[in-house]
Amino acid sequence: MTQSEYQYVIDELDRLIIDSRALMKRFEATGMEKKMAQDYQLLEDNLVRALKDQRRYTLAMLEADGVFLPSSMA
Repeated sequence: MTQSEYQYVIDELDRLIIDSRALMKRFEATGMEKKMAQDYQLLEDNLVRALKDQRRYTLAMLEADGVFLPSSMA
């Protein structure tokens, strides 16, 4: 992937993360996280997956750019 392709994916994941957090706050503000627990859990699972994917793509972009990463970050 090119740097711009990595950045595009990272930016899209960032939008997904922001939207997911906002939706989860709306669930919480109305008590729907209890009434729709399965749906709320799916939102949370998707948020966690998006965060992990964003980290993975960021590290891959840095590695492709030749940035040294300590083994604890990889």
